[in-house]
Amino acid sequence: MTTVAIIVAAGKGERTGSSVPKQFAPLAGRPMLCWSHAALAAHPAIDRVVVVIGEGQDALLAEALPGVIGVCGGATRRESVARGLAAIAGADRVLIHDAARPFVTAAVIDRLLAALDSHEGAIPTLPVADTLVAADGANVPRAGLARVQTPQAFSFESIVKAHADWQGDEPTDDAQMVRALGGSIALVQGDAMLEKVTFAEDFAAAQARIGWDTRTATGFDVHRLEDGEELWLGGVKIPHHQGLSGHSDADVALHALTDALLGTIAAGDIGQHFPPSDPQWRGAESGQFLQHAASLIAARGGEISFIDVTIICEAPKIGPHRGTIQARIAELLGLSTDRVSVKATTTERLGFTGRGEGIAAQAAATVRVPGVSL
Repeated sequence: MTTVAIIVAAGKGERTGSSVPKQFAPLAGRPMLCWSHAALAAHPAIDRVVVVIGEGQDALLAEALPGVIGVCGGATRRESVARGLAAIAGADRVLIHDAARPFVTAAVIDRLLAALDSHEGAIPTLPVADTLVAADGANVPRAGLARVQTPQAFSFESIVKAHADWQGDEPTDDAQMVRALGGSIALVQGDAMLEKVTFAEDFAAAQARIGWDTRTATGFDVHRLEDGEELWLGGVKIPHHQGLSGHSDADVALHALTDALLGTIAAGDIGQHFPPSDPQWRGAESGQFLQHAASLIAARGGEISFIDVTIICEAPKIGPHRGTIQARIAELLGLSTDRVSVKATTTERLGFTGRGEGIAAQAAATVRVPGVSL
């Protein structure tokens, strides 16, 4: 059984007021389309995911999902779905999903596919909780009513025939067309996570549904002081008769901070990403290491909340340079300076830092990452 998911992402999304179609607008740090694509692609029962986009949206898709080739949709949702179906000829089962519902859960997919064992189609639904009234103000009984969500699942043969034979007005969903041919549609339990993003305020509501995980991690680094070297601390060149020795510019403050950031997403340490054995990093500016770590957090939809760095040395005195270091780190990370703490201390002339043999730094970073994993 070959199962393919189609994400319909061809709309303009004008009601959100965004400068780009809503499916490409940022949600929790990444384009909204990425959320449903990641969930569908990760499900073990789904063999392939096809994205149907609007005319002229190829560049937006390439930026959001590098390497994913889109199918150009039509003037209506029905036409877009039909073009997506034509692109997956030979499939056995298909899930059709709207990109405006970003958070697809594996449990809903499981229920939909199980229902196809005995039905031509299956749709997720939720009960109607609000009181309903008609246009004239008369109450409409809620009994027997349900709210319909996507993804909707179908046998490939049934949905293709339904699209080919449809003669009515523009349908509001695909199950409507299968049902018109006498096909059996199962109703399975939906999920509040699948609420649709339509208006600008819905983005905040969607973010609230997934929540945030707050994570804190630490980093530590040491480098030897030697004659003939430049001294870089926190991305700032500090006048001193000695500098730190290392494969890169040996900026202990940025190295410790880079490790702290990597730690918040369990992404290893600086040596794994920038091996000292690799000649391309000889003398490299450590700011790029820091920005790489920050980019990995952003790629997971995360945000850096606060960082704290302590530089440990007898000399030089850090106080006169504290503000400059704080501003440079804030600049590298795109943060305001009130989210960057820079401190300094000595070891009371004890140990290698106390003897002036080297400088150490320790750092802590706090980040927020989406509560739902991609």
